[in-house]
Amino acid sequence: MNQERVYQVLLGPHISEKSTLIADDGRQVVFRVARDASKHEVRKAVEQLFEVAVEDVRVVNMKGKRKGFGRIRGRRPDWKKAYVALAEGQELDFLEAAE
Repeated sequence: MNQERVYQVLLGPHISEKSTLIADDGRQVVFRVARDASKHEVRKAVEQLFEVAVEDVRVVNMKGKRKGFGRIRGRRPDWKKAYVALAEGQELDFLEAAE
């Protein structure tokens, strides 16, 4: 996978209460990924960008929320997230990878 596609697949980490609990309990990290990204692409992108061994990838399609402002109704766009399980002894540090 070329370097350009790596940056198109991984959009960034998904920080929430649930993702923080998952990261603390296990060796999992949650990423926002492109809508057209496959599990295989997510695995390759994480391994290339962060130089860690990936054990498992689970992908979830998230539906956008319906929102309203007065009489105007709208909808946020759909998005995709990936739960990446790291191999035993592997750790992911976002601050170190940015350098």
